[in-house]
Amino acid sequence: MKILLRATNWLGDAVMSLPALRAVREVYPAAEISVLARPWVADLYARESFADRILPYDRQGSHRGFGGRWRLANQLRAERFDLAILFQNAFDAALLAWLSRASERIGYARDGRSALLTQPIEVPASGQIPAHERYYYLELLHRAGLIPSLPDCPDIRLDGLEDAARAGRAGWRQRGLPEGPWIGVSPGAAYGGAKRWLPERFAAAASTLADELGASVALFGAGGEAELCETIAAGIGPRAFVLAGKTSLREYIELASTCSLYLTNDSGPMHVACALGVPTVAIFGATNHVTTGPSASWARVVREPVECSPCLLRECPLPEHLCMLGVSAERVVAAAHELLAGAAGPNTHGPR
Repeated sequence: MKILLRATNWLGDAVMSLPALRAVREVYPAAEISVLARPWVADLYARESFADRILPYDRQGSHRGFGGRWRLANQLRAERFDLAILFQNAFDAALLAWLSRASERIGYARDGRSALLTQPIEVPASGQIPAHERYYYLELLHRAGLIPSLPDCPDIRLDGLEDAARAGRAGWRQRGLPEGPWIGVSPGAAYGGAKRWLPERFAAAASTLADELGASVALFGAGGEAELCETIAAGIGPRAFVLAGKTSLREYIELASTCSLYLTNDSGPMHVACALGVPTVAIFGATNHVTTGPSASWARVVREPVECSPCLLRECPLPEHLCMLGVSAERVVAAAHELLAGAAGPNTHGPR
């Protein structure tokens, strides 16, 4: 049997969907499973044992425009998939599955795509399933009759953690940097500025913890976040190193896996750090920690419960960013102390 899984597009969603994708492998242990994924998340799926193949979907490159999309459809059609399961919600995902002529096509009935699916699944209403996003993906399988019930899956972990840590230590050596201990910091957020904690507070919290742990600080992010990371690094001093825009996702996963502690906004790197088993402190404000918070017992959310939070806005419309101003560096340091004192996560004592 040949199965096509249309993966989610964003890094945090990719991590939260892993329990569902792994469940497909459990249901079909002998199947050949291919994952259709955007380039910026492909490296995450490529690490996972449930996937036999990763098929890149590059809408800015080889699959750009109608002609590129048609070439991809022809490629998928040649595979003769027996089943396509769509974890990505867009109409485009259903259209490609329909063009692939997969015998069965399962996905949520939304975005006007029901006619393209052989099994359109009703979207769960609020309160019908547990609030966290990982259950949204699992419920698709449940409602399709592929799994009998929703598993608990309290902690999400990536595959191959030992291999990642070995590669990460080698990555530090290749860059001429110490192997550890490291504190990872992700101060950006692709969704918008409303999710970003204040740079000077990231610097203050990271500096305090680096002093206590005798650690260096790695500032991770996309290329567009390099200036933000440089600002924070200047507030920390010579033990801070800016890696924003300087790593692939694979390299980021490997380096982050060696960290003893991670400080982050609500972001894709937050989900990856947690899934690597790294004790993680996540600052939440505009977004809902109940639905998209870290999926690990070795993570702590720090937030200020102001009346307007969570607003789910990209940018704060108020003259003062109340939800973020209410989170002090001292509160984040205290949350980190709580995690480290409890020996949370396998990397608490630094790189192995």
